[in-house]
Amino acid sequence: MKLFTKEILKKLPSIEATAETSIKDLTVHCKLFNPTGAGTWYLYAYNPEEKLAMAFCNLGDSEMAEIGYLSIEELEAYRGRFGLGIERDIHFQSMPLQNVIDKVKAGGHV
Repeated sequence: MKLFTKEILKKLPSIEATAETSIKDLTVHCKLFNPTGAGTWYLYAYNPEEKLAMAFCNLGDSEMAEIGYLSIEELEAYRGRFGLGIERDIHFQSMPLQNVIDKVKAGGHV
């Protein structure tokens, strides 16, 4: 599965464009997840030249989830159990980053 569609790439602003933006003003446009284990990434900015994204990352412990840089090349290369790679949630609808953070930190799912 392709991690990004053309529509998602059009929506994701550059990392540089979001550097001074408040979390309350950012929008998550893509959710990636590990179908065979822990790991969910909510992307809100992307640098296609470096294949780096900014995302809210939950690696299985909602209390420790945090914002950080994410290597898309590493996610594309990853293979988990049964040889499955990282997948994109095709049903995810764009939503404010603050809403995602609040739900995940409360132990919920987005």
